[in-house]
Amino acid sequence: MIIQKTENSRISTFDPNNFSFGGTFIDHMIICEYEDGKWGDVKLVPYGPIPFTPAMMGVNYGQACFEGMKAYKDKDGQVFLFRPEKNFERINKSAKRLAMPEVTEEMFLDGLKALVDIDREWIPQGEGMSLYIRPLIFATEEALKARVSNKYMFAIVATPAKSYYSEPVSVKISDHYSRAANGGVGSAKAAGNYAASFYPTQLAIEEGYEQIIWTDDATHEYFEESGTMNVFVRINDTIYTPPTSEKILDGVTRDSFIQLAKKRGIEVKVEPIPVKTVIEALKGGSLKEVWGVGTAVVTTQFQALGYQGEKLALPRLSDEESFAALLKKDLVDLQNNLSEDPFGWRVIVDHALETV
Repeated sequence: MIIQKTENSRISTFDPNNFSFGGTFIDHMIICEYEDGKWGDVKLVPYGPIPFTPAMMGVNYGQACFEGMKAYKDKDGQVFLFRPEKNFERINKSAKRLAMPEVTEEMFLDGLKALVDIDREWIPQGEGMSLYIRPLIFATEEALKARVSNKYMFAIVATPAKSYYSEPVSVKISDHYSRAANGGVGSAKAAGNYAASFYPTQLAIEEGYEQIIWTDDATHEYFEESGTMNVFVRINDTIYTPPTSEKILDGVTRDSFIQLAKKRGIEVKVEPIPVKTVIEALKGGSLKEVWGVGTAVVTTQFQALGYQGEKLALPRLSDEESFAALLKKDLVDLQNNLSEDPFGWRVIVDHALETV
């Protein structure tokens, strides 16, 4: 790894009590270029612009994917990654589906550790605080030709993060737009998936909702995801979540919630969730809660479902009654080294630069 430390750190300008998530970037980034059929040297360099042209193929033809993950700092200043091997596996799954070269485990994991190590001062401490990390791969060849690119860049950037979506939100069950289709790229974290979701979400916001529950493209009769999150439904004391597929992303937070729930003895059923079943359970009183999970938000609880022109209120549960709140606390405590880690999910970042 080639390491070029910044000579002008911006850490003195960072206020951990007052910053913008997604708009405040740490001092460094990781970059690595692919050309002539192979990846070059991984470089840790000062964060900043990279020169590209409007003819870059990633912009024109959409060969771009990314990951979302976090680093955490405990009360003693130790820094941890959370299940990074899952993000490594998934970014390569996305790259393969988009006909891009896969990255090596060494590039991905050593790059992560080196970046988090050198900029560990940027990781805020406290409840809900973390460093959000964005590994990405995109086509960089300058060519207006509808084909697979010959040049790519792997990069990792990061931004301090704090809790958001802390209040329950209202979501509209989609009966027209879909996030993904069979045979498509729904199981990949393709950049274009997010662009395609913005317009339907804007329409839902205009109707008084904050987000959408995506349904299947063929019939719109089954839950799939919610916004950029995996979705969970609790009927009585059983949790349901749709199985992953070509259309549904294999979320790391989703898998963590499932395993934490099972550890607590909560019944979890991974099976298709019919919209009608949820609405009938809501009207019949057996639907207890619906929520979304994802890396950035951890958990977003829903307060109302929009369905066929109606806005149906969900039960308001206390944190003690809510499975969503209980499992969120279990996960956050584990991530922040406030509880035991029986799964081996925490990966300590300790003097990474001395070993790369």
